[in-house]
Amino acid sequence: MQIKGQIIKIGDTQEVGSNGFTKRLLVVKTNEQYPQSVPIDFVKDKCGILDQYKVGDVVDVSINIRGNEWKGNYYVNLQGWRIENVASQSKEPHSTDVDLNDNNGDNLPF
Repeated sequence: MQIKGQIIKIGDTQEVGSNGFTKRLLVVKTNEQYPQSVPIDFVKDKCGILDQYKVGDVVDVSINIRGNEWKGNYYVNLQGWRIENVASQSKEPHSTDVDLNDNNGDNLPF
């Protein structure tokens, strides 16, 4: 599953518990009719992924939905595992950049 939006917060890496478990919070604001501020946790070795991003970047975040039960209460958590800058995706060349009307066989796209 993916969430696309603008980064509004990147938290510091936190160590949780005594076993060395780490997590880092990312908050993305969606661009919809009713924008949502969505908190996403990056855990363990994925915490470092966020180092190359800053507040204001428009990103596409791949997530997994996690649910658990504790003392009869149920909780939902969004866990990020990949993030891509949307601006860098749009700068990639498109296959339609080739002039298809060129009758010279020297410029074949393959």
